[in-house]
Amino acid sequence: MLLWPLLLLLLLLPTLALLRQQRPHCSLRRSTDISTFRNHLPLTKASQTQQEDSGEQPLPPTSNQDLGEASLQATLLGLAALNKAYPEVLAQGRTARVTLTSPWPRPLPWPGNTLGQVGTPGTKDPRALLLDALRSPGLRALEAGTAVELLDVFLGLETDGEELAGAIAAGNPGAPLRERAAELREALEQGPRGLALRLWPKLQVVVTLDAGGQAEAVAALGALWCQGLAFFSPAYAASGGVLGLNLQPEQPHGLYLLPPGAPFIELLPVKEGTQEEAASTLLLAEAQQGKEYELVLTDRASLTRCRLGDVVRVVGAYNQCPVVRFICRLDQTLSVRGEDIGEDLFSEALGRAVGQWAGAKLLDHGCVESSILDSSAGSAPHYEVFVALRGLRNLSEENRDKLDHCLQEASPRYKSLRFWGSVGPARVHLVGQGAFRALRAALAACPSSPFPPAMPRVLRHRHLAQCLQERVVS
Repeated sequence: MLLWPLLLLLLLLPTLALLRQQRPHCSLRRSTDISTFRNHLPLTKASQTQQEDSGEQPLPPTSNQDLGEASLQATLLGLAALNKAYPEVLAQGRTARVTLTSPWPRPLPWPGNTLGQVGTPGTKDPRALLLDALRSPGLRALEAGTAVELLDVFLGLETDGEELAGAIAAGNPGAPLRERAAELREALEQGPRGLALRLWPKLQVVVTLDAGGQAEAVAALGALWCQGLAFFSPAYAASGGVLGLNLQPEQPHGLYLLPPGAPFIELLPVKEGTQEEAASTLLLAEAQQGKEYELVLTDRASLTRCRLGDVVRVVGAYNQCPVVRFICRLDQTLSVRGEDIGEDLFSEALGRAVGQWAGAKLLDHGCVESSILDSSAGSAPHYEVFVALRGLRNLSEENRDKLDHCLQEASPRYKSLRFWGSVGPARVHLVGQGAFRALRAALAACPSSPFPPAMPRVLRHRHLAQCLQERVVS
């Protein structure tokens, strides 16, 4: 009998008690009413002022205690939810992690091998992790830190598949597995669609930690390599740490519960079509279904109320806690003439444009305002858009123009500026394989890079934009 279920239950008791509360409360000072709290602690924004050569992302101040509590809560509840939805995946040898980072926000608080994991705990070699997974045909769950990291794994598997098959056949490491190596070669020869299930026929679920900018990778994985598999994220991690919990894996991907307790979360109503702030914030129990809110996080160590810039839409409730879908990040807005093209609007327009490019599947994208790359000399300011695609090797001028048309359809303000010539047409560039992997490596090298690294869609620093510009192939 495994010991972990009992330990998990004991550690879950205080967390479950929080979720049963009828009203969220502020645990900072129990004698302070919410009006006094708001009056004494005005809203602040995460700093947007960064050094050009640092590439650092703005992070609100959050205490280690708050982050630790939320991360442990997310891990324990996520394990319980995963075990309930897929009872066999946590059995020994049924789960493999293929990236150095883990989808679980915090390591388990007891010694011993990771639940169900194949391979050696603490491995620091990503190639060794992938080899361990490939040698184990009976896997039921595949883990990666984030979806974009898993996308890199599958793209790399196609490139290095023959080398990996040779290592498995030669027994480097472990015993030689020639039949398994032949299975790997055969699976790769059939292309990307459904590759995961050909490699691991019993695979049920892919576990990654959701964070900003992951939607395209999830969509690409689900349509190609991981076709037919469920995706599960134990939590949503944003710039302030772990914010949303996933208690129901059977629900559509991307729905999270905002829990009470620390860190203390408030909701700032978002006025339609603007980024203006409302008169005051709301408590979690006051959220209205269908409405959109910006998240406000309070650090109880410094008592700082910080607007995160993360916008959610309330889609339901669980014990008076709102269930939300993360919509966009306000700091990922494009604006060269005050048009304010938000992350969600741009992604929707880009998706429609790519849908008109025959055979193309969008894997990744990044945007840069022309002033960052000094590319608007002699022309109106515009957007430089870099895309990674599957199924299309060259972009015609007709294809490039479709994005600008889709943007004009999506935004009357952008259409007006384009009509008067105040904004130039968006310029679309196709980048080669590995371009976004290089960008993520540059982001990870930043001293304050958080985990998980929220994938930026709008790049504000020249050296990051140049990671993509130097790898343009069409």
